[in-house]
Amino acid sequence: MLALIFLLTTVITLYIKILLLYIWMQWTGCDFYNPFLQRAIKITYPIVRPFKRILSVFRPIDIATLAIAYILSVLLVPITLRLLRFEPVFFYFGLVLLIKSVGSLVFWIVMSRAIISWVHREANSLDYVLLQLTEPMMVKIRRFIPLIGGIDCSPMLIILILYLLYFIGLEYVPGWTFF
Repeated sequence: MLALIFLLTTVITLYIKILLLYIWMQWTGCDFYNPFLQRAIKITYPIVRPFKRILSVFRPIDIATLAIAYILSVLLVPITLRLLRFEPVFFYFGLVLLIKSVGSLVFWIVMSRAIISWVHREANSLDYVLLQLTEPMMVKIRRFIPLIGGIDCSPMLIILILYLLYFIGLEYVPGWTFF
């Protein structure tokens, strides 16, 4: 039974992250002909399509995709806690889980860009997507902290801010430690 719960939570969590990544790609204006965005569209479109008919797309955030990510987060709470009944507090826990998923996604995208920039020297479609996703955040940080000896400190500062927000959540947000 634990293996099934693990598999189910992993699949739902990955799908939530793909939905959030799709929203982030739309928000930053990624190239729609990029293979990564095309794959995200193929994975998310069958479930998102009926909701897009109901919920119109507001700029700059796709409300239908965000609503599906939130619904999946709410449904993931009783699976993670191994409960057979549904409580109204799961709507709150679903929001907490969604916020933590956004932070985790930002962390891994920034880390991926930093690691690839150290290792990989020739540009490809993955580099281009990571650049389009992270550059709006990094430009704002570079305004205050320029390059130090040719080293860009903006990824480190973004990760430091994410850790700070995580520890603030641990201290002040009820239910933060459950997920």
